Amino acid sequence: MATFNRSHFIMESLHYIRKQTFTEFECLVIDDGSTDGTRQLLLKIATEDPRIKYFKRSSNYQKGLPGCRNYGLDLAKGDYIVFFDDDDIPHPRLLELAVKNLQNSKFNFCRYGRKVFRGDFVANFNSSTAYEISELPDNVLASMIIGKVPFNSCQILWKRSCFDEIRFNEKLLFAEEWECYTRILIEKHIGVNLEKALYYGRKHANSNTGEFQQRDKIRLASKIHAAELIIDHLKTANNITRTLRKFFIRMAFDLKSKQLLDKILKSTDTGLSENIKYKLGLQFYPIIRPILKYKGKIKSA
Repeated sequence: MATFNRSHFIMESLHYIRKQTFTEFECLVIDDGSTDGTRQLLLKIATEDPRIKYFKRSSNYQKGLPGCRNYGLDLAKGDYIVFFDDDDIPHPRLLELAVKNLQNSKFNFCRYGRKVFRGDFVANFNSSTAYEISELPDNVLASMIIGKVPFNSCQILWKRSCFDEIRFNEKLLFAEEWECYTRILIEKHIGVNLEKALYYGRKHANSNTGEFQQRDKIRLASKIHAAELIIDHLKTANNITRTLRKFFIRMAFDLKSKQLLDKILKSTDTGLSENIKYKLGLQFYPIIRPILKYKGKIKSA
């Protein structure tokens, strides 16, 4: 768990982590330089529960979420890895059920359901042990990239072996898990899907995702950089499908990014006329888009 100035949220998150029915775990909390009293709170809880371990990010790792996670990966001793956020809530049976589906199996990771909430968390957990499981299909890589099958960083429990040769890109300050998980899935790791909500994500404006949705320049630039890296990974693996090509072109238009559009066009077999069409389209898209939206509203009305 990476943390930075979240003393008002992190104690609630740790409360539910400590209530896990699977008790043999270590929770490594990596502090990215908090100045709000987080350190004092965590040192106190660590004396009460030795499973909670506090670390200040080492200077060998860059400031930010990826650096903190990489430090945690290098410290971790367990057979399984899960990344918790310092403002979210895990179901008390998350570790129990996810580990159960990985032990003595061919699967390398377990994906489970995630719900979101705003404001105060109401602990109304579904205690049912009945749920459906299914093997994730071969095309889960493409589904993850385009968002058809969400791979939120906190809704996946991994076998540690998935990270033997892989770490987060510390230059990314948003979408780092998107880029990292692409590299893992390209290696053809097999996953199981557990149809039960085991994680609850808190929605608020000060989260990384909230800042991205508010068009924060740093988060936008990181998303574009992550997309370019993913295109490189896919090209190396000879795995850029027509669906993925369309997805990245559309993303370039949505993010108004000429560099991303150039990247996907150069990485695929795109003819001269098509190149010109897309580049001119991007140039005039800010003018055309409001007109298209207006026409769409008239049509739907």
